Amino acid sequence: MREEVLAKIIEKASKIWNADAAEMNEDTEFTAFNPKSANYSQMTTFLEDEFDAEVPYLNFKRCKTFGEAADYVAELLDE
Repeated sequence: MREEVLAKIIEKASKIWNADAAEMNEDTEFTAFNPKSANYSQMTTFLEDEFDAEVPYLNFKRCKTFGEAADYVAELLDE
């Protein structure tokens, strides 16, 4: 499940920041894209729609890397 979540995070991040998905991985840091609050909101809303689960925005925003975010969302889905 974690790998599927990570793939979705990368997919959405590449669209939000108009960046090459092939250059992103679990070690990619959100700060590399100078994210705004609206970007995190777009990401959590997308993940909620994809996985039919609530993804708390504030907790998601605390994740430093895409991998941490994938771990967090995968954990939510396991509950």
